[in-house]
Amino acid sequence: MSGAGYPPEPWDLRGQMHATAWIVPARDLPELPPGVRPLTFAGRALVVAAWVDYRPPGVLSYRELMVTVVLRGGPAVSIPHIWVDSPASLAGGRALWHIPKELAEFTMSDEPDFAAEAREDGNLLAGAEFRHRRALPVRLPLAFSILQRGPKRSGVRVAARLGVARSAWRAGDGGPLAFLGGRRPLVSLVARDFRMRFGGRPERE
Repeated sequence: MSGAGYPPEPWDLRGQMHATAWIVPARDLPELPPGVRPLTFAGRALVVAAWVDYRPPGVLSYRELMVTVVLRGGPAVSIPHIWVDSPASLAGGRALWHIPKELAEFTMSDEPDFAAEAREDGNLLAGAEFRHRRALPVRLPLAFSILQRGPKRSGVRVAARLGVARSAWRAGDGGPLAFLGGRRPLVSLVARDFRMRFGGRPERE
């Protein structure tokens, strides 16, 4: 651990992820860092929100809700909103990769299906329910970049057993995720037993 209480990069992480993608008008997107441009088609962009449960034997164990916007020049995303329940993850995310993490309180359950809720200062950020379907028997690899202010580009490599799911989301009225409220999901996925390496590559200006 660093003097600030977080591990040095790269972070080797393990866990489960439940993610949903939406098509959103570009005018409704959260603010992105200067010079970071979303990938758009006919004035619409792709937004992915995910619940993540990071577990041992990863370098940190915590829960997370994040919103990402798919960018031009990919595969790459930017993270305008993200909450965790770990001060070490918050400090490391901000210092190492310029990821604007905030603290929130989480409830998560995964039996028989997945349900989650996140609150900040007692106010609802979002809640969701996922109905699982069968996952693939093998782990599939994925590599992409996260681009934050600076610009700061960080590499991510993941291998996971993927499955399709049905999901229902609710967003807190007037909160930072209200722009997703009432929208129909494009697709929802479950990443089982993922292995992730976050960071460690030299940034590209």
